[in-house]
Amino acid sequence: MFRTFILLLIIYCVNIDLGFSQNLKLKITSKDSLETQIIHQTGYKTTHDNFKSAINEIDSLKSKLIKSGFIEAKVYNVKKKHDSLVTCKMLLGSKIDSVKIFFNNKEHNIKTHLNNITNSEVFENYITIPFEQTQNTLEQLSAKIIESGDPFSTVKLTKQFINKNILEANLDITQKTESRKIDKIIIKGYEKFPKAYLKHNLKIKEGNVFNLNKIKQQLSNLNQLRFSSQIKDPEVLFTKDSTILYVYLKKTKSNNFDGFLGFGTNEENGNLEFNGYLNLDLNNNLNLGESFSLIYKSDENDQRTFNANLKIPYLFNSPIGAQLQLNLFKKDSSFTTASQNVKLLYQLNTKNEISAGIKSIKSNNLLSNTSNFTPIEDYESFFYSIGYLHQNLQTNNRLFPISTYINLEFGTGYRNNEEKHEQHDLFIDTYKTFNLNRKNSIFLRANGGYLISNNYLENELYRFGGINSIRGFKENSLSANLYGILNTEYRYLLSQSIYLHTIIDFSYLENDIANQKEKLYGFGLGFGILTKAGLLKFNYANGKTETQNFKFSNSQVHLSLTSFF
Repeated sequence: MFRTFILLLIIYCVNIDLGFSQNLKLKITSKDSLETQIIHQTGYKTTHDNFKSAINEIDSLKSKLIKSGFIEAKVYNVKKKHDSLVTCKMLLGSKIDSVKIFFNNKEHNIKTHLNNITNSEVFENYITIPFEQTQNTLEQLSAKIIESGDPFSTVKLTKQFINKNILEANLDITQKTESRKIDKIIIKGYEKFPKAYLKHNLKIKEGNVFNLNKIKQQLSNLNQLRFSSQIKDPEVLFTKDSTILYVYLKKTKSNNFDGFLGFGTNEENGNLEFNGYLNLDLNNNLNLGESFSLIYKSDENDQRTFNANLKIPYLFNSPIGAQLQLNLFKKDSSFTTASQNVKLLYQLNTKNEISAGIKSIKSNNLLSNTSNFTPIEDYESFFYSIGYLHQNLQTNNRLFPISTYINLEFGTGYRNNEEKHEQHDLFIDTYKTFNLNRKNSIFLRANGGYLISNNYLENELYRFGGINSIRGFKENSLSANLYGILNTEYRYLLSQSIYLHTIIDFSYLENDIANQKEKLYGFGLGFGILTKAGLLKFNYANGKTETQNFKFSNSQVHLSLTSFF
């Protein structure tokens, strides 16, 4: 008896489940075949699990028809006929093809806003647009009004009147307030953030018309600052008579220490020789947005280089910054050169900067015995310079943090030794990382200089070669009054912390003192590993001229480690 009861209970539950899972068919008709065809062309779901789903589909269809212009659409006689069919009748009425909106242009400069957001002709106090564009146009118009500093205004159409197939209505802007302006900016998380960057770099300052979308867009430019980032989106506190903006930031590590050890074979005696350099880069340690770099380089050619660079943006909270540079160079026992450079900077935006400055150079001949054929002399030079700098960072990529870099500088002045000689110089350094996909990228760099003069001295020529110019050659082993370098790398990302790359470099130089015009090539391989200590790089490159054959003895191996702190 008990088993029979259980069996009947199971059969009953199965029948109930089958009954509830039975599909309902939805059928919608209209007053005639034409309107019924329009309903079917608009489209609706005909099969439903339950009655509520069918009712929701009827409401959804009505909404679609209203948005397409059938604003008088109505639903009648919704019926459930037995357990498998739901029927209803829908009357569409006349279709509205366009909307004629009348407005008062004195409020919020409506005509200008409409010209910016529609392709329709805007007259002095009205505009006619297709009905389907009505909702989108009103939403965009509302956004424009909010951008103008009125965040609480709403836009709607009133006094609607149908004239044949045109809906005529008045544009009504309600809850109008006086334009909101930023009265106070409060920084949370990194309270010592240099506020001059908000004012001049990000263009956010007290007194600006409040526009939250624009503020979010401007704060996204924090990605171009090495020393700070956003914690979360900004927030706003509105009171009766003030608008307070809260910005949430954090200070990020932006200091780095870079060094490398290089070694190669001396071509004369066959001995192994070492060279290297140290590069210290400090950023924003005084919370002024300042940067200071120090480079010391010693190479196997008995050359010593010392560079110091101090950059202070936004002096006295003004849009003008300053840059001071000192360069000392000693070539064995031949000569020393000291260069001092002072620039004034103006930041156009977060990525672009222009500069103007003066540069003074003094060089001393250290040779005790000189002849008329020795192109090394004591001299002093003075240049006026202008420059342009563009830098686009990708701070979320620690392996390749700079996407695009362009540095251009032009100088004009004179060199004074026994006679005064007019001179000009042009310098360019630019590189770009082209991301092909997640793992593959191509790196290109063009670097060069051109000193224009009617004669030259050996101790004023450009010196290049090595890991930061054309690879496969010794550091600063090449000299020229005109040179150009093209560095190329194909990079393959093995993981988020390891990559391999090729080295294909090309250079052209002219040295008028030695009557030399030469093409140089560098080929090799390398890799980079992001470790806890920093970014470790290894390069193996072989350099040759166009008249030389490859020799393994000309190869150069370079190791460098960039540590962040």
